[in-house]
Amino acid sequence: QVQLVESGGGLVQAGGSLRLSCAASGIIVAFNAMGWYRQAPGKQRELVATIANGGSTNYADSVKGRFTISRDNAKNTVYLQMNNLKPEDTAVYYCKIGTAPYWGQGTQVTVSS
Repeated sequence: QVQLVESGGGLVQAGGSLRLSCAASGIIVAFNAMGWYRQAPGKQRELVATIANGGSTNYADSVKGRFTISRDNAKNTVYLQMNNLKPEDTAVYYCKIGTAPYWGQGTQVTVSS
């Protein structure tokens, strides 16, 4: 019954912005730590940002200052605001529940130069 659905990806020019959404069902976002990961072809999946159930956040050094993770408890949705995008941000972005083995299907982000 747990489902995570990512959306908001697309093609954007370098310097542009995108806002990714992770709509959750079967869990309460407010009661769980949530994270955004990304994976580029030929690379391992890497952690991008996390938000704890208490609201604290953490970011990979490569995105700190450019990306912001947040949640809307009323909508049971987690967001990733991505600003000043760079070509190296190109990847499939995935939503994940804390330490649970549940992933969304991902949304493609492509940043052109």
